[in-house]
Amino acid sequence: MDDHGESATLVAGLSGALTEFGHRLMARVYYADTDFSGVVYHARYLEFFERGRSDYLRLAGVHHTELANGRHGEKIVWVVRRMEIDFRSPARMDDILTIDTRTEDISGARIVMAQQLKRGSEVLVKARVEAAIIGENGRPRRFPKDWVAAFLPKANG
Repeated sequence: MDDHGESATLVAGLSGALTEFGHRLMARVYYADTDFSGVVYHARYLEFFERGRSDYLRLAGVHHTELANGRHGEKIVWVVRRMEIDFRSPARMDDILTIDTRTEDISGARIVMAQQLKRGSEVLVKARVEAAIIGENGRPRRFPKDWVAAFLPKANG
């Protein structure tokens, strides 16, 4: 049965969008994201931020599955090396959240990304994430030069 292009439209919205500063993703808070008090459980913010980073990579042309399959000459994976999180205000069930991700720095094998999770214009949680790429042997790999242009911010967001 023909879906009249609806699937393509729905799939396009799943990954958010590249922006002048980096990437923006919208997400809804579901019951499963909350704790017994009705606010988002603290560990769930890590998942929202991970979705933002992963979709940023995907839209910039870097796919986790291609890296893990060795498409670039060897199997490569991303690892989070360090994360700083500042919890300012809780998100609640049914809130519509915006996850903004931008690149702060790229050097050698690492990338530093700044992320914000907002409800409307209110910043609820901020994170700074340092990630690296490693090869099959677990050793760091230099960030590919052709990726640098895709991840450096065009403007501070």
